[in-house]
Amino acid sequence: QVQLVESGGGSVQPGGSLRLSCAASGFGLDSYAVAWFRQAPGKEREGVSCISSSASSASMTYYADSLKGRFTISRDSAKNTVYLQMNNLRPSDTAVYYCAAKYDLCHSSRDAYDHWGQGTQVTVSS
Repeated sequence: QVQLVESGGGSVQPGGSLRLSCAASGFGLDSYAVAWFRQAPGKEREGVSCISSSASSASMTYYADSLKGRFTISRDSAKNTVYLQMNNLRPSDTAVYYCAAKYDLCHSSRDAYDHWGQGTQVTVSS
């Protein structure tokens, strides 16, 4: 069974950090681009970051412009897992975070992704 499972969400104060994990089962993530999206209440789901497949060459990484320098995406092939390290969190980062996978290259449209996790809540509040 193909499955993506997110974990690592929670509640933090502004300026804090969290590391989200996206673990795959039923398929190997190395051949897939993995993206993180987020959806805040009443807002559209938006792209956060993406890492392209590592099967043929070094993975490329992409970030939403507003998040560069605070978020870092990485993959651990041995654990079949992709991570999103989030630092200096702000209340505006509060959302449900989803990971999604598609073969090979990243794409900005969420409709391009074939596999989705169930989401993990991130709340940033003092």
